[in-house]
Amino acid sequence: QVQLAESGGGLVQTGGSLRLSCEISGRIFRVMHMSWFRQAPGSQRERVAMLNSQGSPSYLDSVAGRFTISRDAAKNTMYLQMNNLKPKDTAVYSCNLNALSPYAGNFWGPGTQVTVSA
Repeated sequence: QVQLAESGGGLVQTGGSLRLSCEISGRIFRVMHMSWFRQAPGSQRERVAMLNSQGSPSYLDSVAGRFTISRDAAKNTMYLQMNNLKPKDTAVYSCNLNALSPYAGNFWGPGTQVTVSA
């Protein structure tokens, strides 16, 4: 059974930084893509960053140049480094894994709150 667990959220001032971690457990045969999503109150969930099967990253326009997605396969962990945070980045951030385990599945963590104060 694949499980994801985020950590690293918290309260930070405008311009500050946070690094989110997503620890992945369970047996995975092949990773299709890995992503970070966020959802602010009253808003739809949006994909912030993604690593495709080749490990190439892509970003939401509003975070490009500020956020960096990465993966440490040896630690079964995915990261989201967030720099120059802004109040509009305030949201619950969740990690997502699309993988074969052994059948195709879409897995989510419970989320971690990120709050950026003005």
